[in-house]
Amino acid sequence: MSLAIETRQLTRTFGDFRAVDGIDLQVERGTFYGFLGPNGAGKSTTIKMLTGLLAPTRGEINVLGRNMLDRTQALDAKRHVGVVPENLALFDQLNAREYLTFIGRMHLLPRDTIRTRTSELLSLLDLTDEENKLALEYSHGMRKKLALAAALIAAPELLFLDEPFEGVDAVTSRVIRDLLAGFVARGSTVFLTSHVLDLVEKLCTHVGIVVQGKLVEQAAMAEIRAGGTLEDKFLKAAGANATDSPKLDWLEAPPS
Repeated sequence: MSLAIETRQLTRTFGDFRAVDGIDLQVERGTFYGFLGPNGAGKSTTIKMLTGLLAPTRGEINVLGRNMLDRTQALDAKRHVGVVPENLALFDQLNAREYLTFIGRMHLLPRDTIRTRTSELLSLLDLTDEENKLALEYSHGMRKKLALAAALIAAPELLFLDEPFEGVDAVTSRVIRDLLAGFVARGSTVFLTSHVLDLVEKLCTHVGIVVQGKLVEQAAMAEIRAGGTLEDKFLKAAGANATDSPKLDWLEAPPS
């Protein structure tokens, strides 16, 4: 089994708070992996450690066969990784084409390749008519699409997506889903966080569920479906019961 991501006892603390608590991840290459959990469960902190943006308190991280705690190996791994972070970090004073050109140059892509891929990505993500606007002027959804284009321009082996569909319209959402399905079909790997469980169930081949910093479930989607829906599994793992939801009587009463 060839792994795109492997962690052992991955832990991150902030003072006395343990945001990530001994996570052992195994993400096979060529899979679409959904990393799920309630708000504050440690998902974004985990992605920051996997991508080298945050050092773990303890534990081991291997990405694409490289030790992310070794500076040289981590730099090599990053050449083959694309990231759409939770907090989009764009250069606001560049327009879309300038930004993608910059990212392409950082990856040492040939100029002709950058020019071609930039045009194709802007067209696919419906940004061509807005390409001369500064990123500062973009809506949240447009910024999300530009960040995705930047993550894809170097054709990475592994793509990290932190809530990529948030604020994206339905048409573009379908385009992105098809694009990602093709990306995985070619043998690349996607590591996705999302609160939209129906979407995760449609897209992902494997799922991990983290609760209070601990990985409480890791399985193929086929195994999840064999025991019910992903929502059922998620609610059970998170210690919630849909039938015991709190009620507000004053909101359920007929209007006066």
